[in-house]
Amino acid sequence: MEYEPIIGLETHVQLKTQSKMWCGCANQYGAEPNTQVCPVCLGMPGVLPVPNEEALRLTALTGYLLHCELPGHVEFDRKNYFYPDVAKNYQLTQLAHPSTLGGYVDFEMKGEPMRVRITRAHLEEDVGKSFHFDRQSGVDFNRGGVPLLEIVSEPDITSADMAHAYLNALKDILVYGKISDCDMEKGMVRCDVNISVRPKGSSTLGAKVEIKNMNSFSGVRRALQYEIPRQLEAIRNGETIHQETRRWDDVAGITESMRTKEDAHDYRYFPCPDLVPFEPSKEWFEQVQQGVVELPLDRKKRFMDQYQLPDGDAEVFVNDVALGDYFEETAQRGGNPKALANWVINNLRANLVETQTHLKDVSFAPEHLVELTELVESGKISSKIAQTVFSEMFQTGQSPSTIVEEKGLIQVSDSSAIEQFCDQAIEANPGPAEDYRQGKDAALNFLKGQVMKLSRGKANPSLVGEMLHQKLRP
Repeated sequence: MEYEPIIGLETHVQLKTQSKMWCGCANQYGAEPNTQVCPVCLGMPGVLPVPNEEALRLTALTGYLLHCELPGHVEFDRKNYFYPDVAKNYQLTQLAHPSTLGGYVDFEMKGEPMRVRITRAHLEEDVGKSFHFDRQSGVDFNRGGVPLLEIVSEPDITSADMAHAYLNALKDILVYGKISDCDMEKGMVRCDVNISVRPKGSSTLGAKVEIKNMNSFSGVRRALQYEIPRQLEAIRNGETIHQETRRWDDVAGITESMRTKEDAHDYRYFPCPDLVPFEPSKEWFEQVQQGVVELPLDRKKRFMDQYQLPDGDAEVFVNDVALGDYFEETAQRGGNPKALANWVINNLRANLVETQTHLKDVSFAPEHLVELTELVESGKISSKIAQTVFSEMFQTGQSPSTIVEEKGLIQVSDSSAIEQFCDQAIEANPGPAEDYRQGKDAALNFLKGQVMKLSRGKANPSLVGEMLHQKLRP
């Protein structure tokens, strides 16, 4: 019997707010342990939480970006459990009435369109972080109370690679929308993996195994690449898969059992008595909706359709938003979009990295890049000379026409002048000339290079090739 894996992901994302979810403590990474805490986020007796409206706004905005339904009635619940990183022994979260319901993420995988449905994206608070030393352990509560968005997918994922592609697409959407910086090194994104296997074609889910607290997308992929075969082998050996929670050992490359998986009733959820329901107005939703941005996949498709860019170029501009914006600003001034994309990707980006210059500090105007492409396409300068012009333009901010005129870089297209250069190259290189006469086409490129040297790069390359061919193979 054939089996198939069924995977759902719970992605936990720290929201990009200045303060924590229920108090005024800073939401800032890297402070000394337990210096960004107060009686509220430490759960001291007698304190009351005050919701962070920016966190509520970012959650609703996420709902719009993920095509979710946004209910007009939101409630917070207490999820009760004892862990050392939760000072008050419960977590404020959303169960019965979350901020968003439904939705989906569209993305590409190996050039094919994919869709993963979203069950819900609900708002809660993060917990502290435990540290374990040789002879003792400690807890840093700075992270406790930070606004945390939990995005729960439907079990639509069928492979480790698909999980990896979905997570990257989700991250890109959240970064585009300025929901979160999604810096995994700072723990801003973590993931729980739910996986089961079932007979292929069956609609019934198998026993769910959860892999907790994955802190990298590559780790999620590797864990699934181990866990899927583990479960399949167990079934083939007649073993029963039990619902449980496992941990991923990144060094050993294996999952290990931690505990029997809890069900919802084990947490004794109940509505938080300290927080009234949140029922935003129509005007509030309309204001949030103004923050909706073009999604990465939509941007890629538009760049390919509107500017006729190939997939690779469009992908570059999706991954580097600022560079893509610069390209679009330039392309709107005219010129050949593909040629402009080549200059932006291959030349401008390289110079920015090499000189450690920020894009906003580029000295030349976007229309100068359009002018440069037009000088090449009109034959006034060669592609090789254009490289020199671009470097000068990047350093000085001068227009291409000014640089070409001042340095005398106009391309030589006069047939008599080019013929003299060709005759000199043939006379100085009789061996390659004879090779080309004998049918060795590669020799022509060598001779063209010699002509370009003699003309100091000014000769029209296409005319040079034609004339050399006429002289050697009449």
